[in-house]
Formats: sequence, structure tokens, C-alpha cells
Amino acid sequence: MNTTTHSTLNGLIEICKDGQDGFRDASENIKHSDLKTLLSGYSLQRSKFAGDLQQLVIGLGQEPETASSLVSAIHRSWIDLKAAFTKGSDHAILTECERGEDYAVSAYFKALEEDLPAHIRETISTQSRSVQAAHDDIRDRRDACAE
Repeated sequence: MNTTTHSTLNGLIEICKDGQDGFRDASENIKHSDLKTLLSGYSLQRSKFAGDLQQLVIGLGQEPETASSLVSAIHRSWIDLKAAFTKGSDHAILTECERGEDYAVSAYFKALEEDLPAHIRETISTQSRSVQAAHDDIRDRRDACAE
């Protein structure tokens, strides 16, 4: 069993769990109902991605990651603090979401640089495209929000 593959998958699971938690928290702080729905949907998407990656780790005969990272907890606290100071400014919350997505896009890009089995690469590649699309959507919505 390739420990790099296992490590790469568990790192992405952690990233997805971070996104799941971050989007959930952002959806609770954002004002507009359409954005609440959007961010809740991204939270569910990341939960599914984490589950898919966990199944790949199990398929390798290894133990999958099950928790988000400490960095994520700190980032969510920042979103909560920023929401309190800005009274939940949608622009500020979307800015923080985009920052989290920058990290996720980068993590997926790095994972795809690894030598991975084809079926794992295919899953990561598909998820990576969705993560990039979410990033771009959040960025565009942030830019459309008035400060």
C-alpha cells in the first residue's frame, strides 16, 4: 500500500471536512436566503466528497480521517468573529469562504501532482473541478455583493 496515496486521501478528507464545517457555519451567519441555501449545498457537497474519499481509503485497507483540522476551527472562529463585527455582511462572509476555497483548490492541485492509482486520480480530478467551480461561484457572488 502506497503511504503517499493514503496520506494524500486523508489530507483531502480533512480539507473536505473543513469545507463542510466552514460552509455550514457561513450559511448560519449569512443574511440572504439564496446564499444560505447555496452555502448549505456546498457543505453537503463536501460531506459527500469526504465520504467518497473515506471509501477509497477503506478500499486501500487503511483507516480514513474522520475529523476536520485545527486550522479549520480557527478559520470558522474567524468567520464568526468577522460576522459579529460586520453584523453578518454577506460580502465579508463570502470573502472568508473564498479564502477557504483558495486553500481547497490548492490542496486538490497538489494531490493531482502525486502518483496515484487511476481510479483514485479520477475521483480527485472530478472533485477538484467541482471545488474550482465552487470557488469561482463564491468569488463571483462576493464581487456582486455591495460592501
